[in-house]
Amino acid sequence: MTVIAAVIAGCSGSSSGAQSGSGSTAPAQATPAPTESNPPGDIPDNQVYVDYQPAHGFSGFTVKVPEGWARTDKGGTTVFTDKLNSVTITAATASTSPTVASVKNTVVPQLSGQVTKFASPKVSQVTRKAGPVVLLAYQGDSAKDPVTGKVVRDAFERYVFYRQGHKVDLTLSGPVNADNVDPWRTVSDSFAWR
Repeated sequence: MTVIAAVIAGCSGSSSGAQSGSGSTAPAQATPAPTESNPPGDIPDNQVYVDYQPAHGFSGFTVKVPEGWARTDKGGTTVFTDKLNSVTITAATASTSPTVASVKNTVVPQLSGQVTKFASPKVSQVTRKAGPVVLLAYQGDSAKDPVTGKVVRDAFERYVFYRQGHKVDLTLSGPVNADNVDPWRTVSDSFAWR
């Protein structure tokens, strides 16, 4: 019994000495790494992209889209979706090249009547690998989820590409707080005329 008491006292003595401010360095208790918590709608860094070229209508362009996303086609529009994100591609004929002013005066009013709680439109000219392009950034509410009824606040980037009477609108959307700067840059930079 005396031996057990001495061992317990010895263990507690070294433990209390390690916790004192005497300058000794006791090993810190191992704590688990924090669980990564990405905001809803973040596209993974390891996302793979594949080339898309329309099979019908004007097919004079290619663009990379995330592999494995669901695809729907309606008229001249193709939409790729996964969870809360989407890539929408619309090809049409156009008699003139779009400008910052023309997008402000025509597209912004159209979208304000089509997008629920349309807000914060910002139109600018940017450069992508295909050349100068008009970019319309804005926010709006998503459609209600058919199962949960939940509505998400989305951020949109709409790129308007134009060449020789053909216009392609490339619209990228996802939740406002998602960090999709790199994936959206990958997609918009991949656009190429054929």
